[in-house]
Amino acid sequence: MRYKMKQKFEFQYECAKICFIYLVLGFLWIYFSDKIAYYLAPSKDTFLLINNYKGWVYVIITAIILYLLISEFFKKVEQSKNEVLYLSYHDVLTGVYNRRYYEQEIKWLDIEKNLPISIIMADVNGLKMINDAFGHYTGDNLLQKSAKAIKSACRPQDLLARWGGDEFIVLLPNTTSAEAEAVSDRIKDICKMESFKMFKISMSIGWDTKSNKETDLEEVLKNAEDHMYKYKIILNQGLRGNLINTIVNALYEKNPREEQHSERVGDVSQKIGSALDLSDIEISKLKVMGHLHDIGKIAIDEGILNKADHLTESEREKINRHPEIGFRILSASNEMIEIAECILAHHERWDGKGYPRGLSGEEIPLAARIISLADSYDAMTSERPYRNALSEEKFLQEIRENAGSQFDPEIARTFVEKVLKKQWEPIDSEE
Repeated sequence: MRYKMKQKFEFQYECAKICFIYLVLGFLWIYFSDKIAYYLAPSKDTFLLINNYKGWVYVIITAIILYLLISEFFKKVEQSKNEVLYLSYHDVLTGVYNRRYYEQEIKWLDIEKNLPISIIMADVNGLKMINDAFGHYTGDNLLQKSAKAIKSACRPQDLLARWGGDEFIVLLPNTTSAEAEAVSDRIKDICKMESFKMFKISMSIGWDTKSNKETDLEEVLKNAEDHMYKYKIILNQGLRGNLINTIVNALYEKNPREEQHSERVGDVSQKIGSALDLSDIEISKLKVMGHLHDIGKIAIDEGILNKADHLTESEREKINRHPEIGFRILSASNEMIEIAECILAHHERWDGKGYPRGLSGEEIPLAARIISLADSYDAMTSERPYRNALSEEKFLQEIRENAGSQFDPEIARTFVEKVLKKQWEPIDSEE
């Protein structure tokens, strides 16, 4: 709608400009034509002769000028029509055809002389996770590179279109199933050679072929899509794990301090789990959760993460988004759902004043309560750009004072007594 309004305004402006130029020429001619004729005429007879024909001169000159102006106007109209036509049938981001164009062209291409007709469906793996971790600009670049990889593997007569958010479709006339498989293999080989950021481009690909005119091409498309999704399920289990590792490594490269912090949080969480007599499986999960608890910080600006001064309110709000970002990244993998729930809740407080959901007490997952304490303990005992590490007396006091408000009181006491091997001294007795 905004593009159409802009286009309408531009056309109105061009029309007004032509009328204005014509009016200016008319006024100038009326005002100066007699003076020019008088200046050019050596005699009265010559002046009368010029005066008789000056109207014709005006018509000829203005006709030429108007012709040039109108020709330029129609060039702009034609250019605008071509732009509209291009936008109607092309995906603006990748430059390939869009779904609308494919659905229009398929009616003309689904004919007997084009048999066998094959369809390839390709889905870009990990796009949502990459968008969440690195932002949509990075995801858009991934889609552009993916479209380029598919296009380079296809023939000029093949029709490539963006089918959906992360899906592409290729229609291949006069192509057998074996030839379609070869094209799919070429796409995969090209993707293997295309590195992007710190990972390889990966696609799940399926195909099917229409060999006789009785077969409905919609059925062929559905079969290709089904094959693609089956391949995606098999491929994505390992791929998501690799992507998570890539995201974690990118975070550590952006902020090396996070690597040591995450390792320490994982180790302390394991010790708390052992002190609480949790199972070996739960203790192992705690170590993984500790390592991944700040994965959402990959989407936070490096300048904020490494800022030496205290954060502004706006910067603090951005930092506070990292549990939700971490949840979105990890929840893309089915086997990571439990860990993702813990990551989402690791900044909740026992008294319900935490974020992002304001959970309280045992509404907060046990693992998240453990990670919360381990995270705070490491923050208190580590050097930070804006403060020194707290003394033992001070951090023990902080833990005791916040037991029952920020921390689960039982976990806090167990941590102090069984992990730190210190005496639990309730605040009430000190007062």
